[in-house]
Amino acid sequence: MLYLDHAATSPVRPEVLAAMRPYLTDVFGNPSSHHTAGEAAAAALEDARAQVAAFLGMRARDVVFTSGGTEANNLAVKGIVLGGERRHLVTTPIEHESVLESAAYLQRFHGVDTTLLPVDAHGAVDPTTLSDAITDDTALVSFAHANNEIGTVQDAAAVIAVARDRGVPVHVDAVQSAGWVDLAGLQADAVSIAGHKLGAPKGTGALGVRSRIPIEPLLHGGGQERGRRSGTENVAGAVALAAAVTLADTERAAAAASVGEEVRAFIAEVLRTVPGSALTGSPTSRLPGVASFTFAGTSGEAVLLELERRGVVSSSGSACAAGSDEPSPVLLALGIPAAVAQTAVRFTFDRTPPPAGLGARLAALVADAVRAVAA
Repeated sequence: MLYLDHAATSPVRPEVLAAMRPYLTDVFGNPSSHHTAGEAAAAALEDARAQVAAFLGMRARDVVFTSGGTEANNLAVKGIVLGGERRHLVTTPIEHESVLESAAYLQRFHGVDTTLLPVDAHGAVDPTTLSDAITDDTALVSFAHANNEIGTVQDAAAVIAVARDRGVPVHVDAVQSAGWVDLAGLQADAVSIAGHKLGAPKGTGALGVRSRIPIEPLLHGGGQERGRRSGTENVAGAVALAAAVTLADTERAAAAASVGEEVRAFIAEVLRTVPGSALTGSPTSRLPGVASFTFAGTSGEAVLLELERRGVVSSSGSACAAGSDEPSPVLLALGIPAAVAQTAVRFTFDRTPPPAGLGARLAALVADAVRAVAA
């Protein structure tokens, strides 16, 4: 089986499993306990926090361990807005559901208005539109560094610069870009990551949020994580996340180069050989490991089934929207007609250097699958 749905999840890496194993067995103490077992767990937790902070370009005290990207996004959007007095949020229509649903919650229960910045046909935000959208009541700007369906990478530096000039904090959802793009240089006020996209277990993640940013916790209780996220910390999960981000940072440049080369070859061959194929997202500012297409005149789900018969596992888009019969809101926001949006297929690669020629071989399988559906 050729698994090409790494934007949904990746397997736990052996190095990560080895790093976390002692904290599932021998070093089992509660890090809040004031005895030897607890102190050993607490030391491991703080070591992990420092490693994740370095990955994010933040201080250790800025890192809040969470159960994953969804919780991190909820904590950022709800927590930062509710931590202050302003009641306006700026985001985009192509965000992950955890951001858009958090915005909807704030609207329903706290009267927070949301402005959705338009995106172009490639899913990119024009930073000049952000300046016009920010008001004196804007509490937060939240956007995804890279889109989970089409792979488009935003000009984060430009967006952050505009918001900073207006005195508004910025949250960056880096769940997809982590491991592919340098996050330490972002200089965002808050950054979300998820472990299971990086080779750590599901249920691990973090929000880096600078300590000067007031934030209202979602979970109340024992006051762990400096009062920002109560609950006994998942020490093994934190250690796993730290090991995963350290590996990803070390391998990032080489992985982006090797994977990007094969994926570009794959994209070019699909567009050349498959009638009705079109690339979604930016042709240039995109994650190295993402190739997403529409195949006009077919059914995306039927193409996926044909590919799986040929040993290729991929997806139609966001795993969080799997099973929905509705066309992707992301693709609709790009101006793609609903009927065409329903033909979408996404291939997402991990950071393992692919074998030479994989792009061409995979394109041939895609062409066969599309022909079988169209026949």
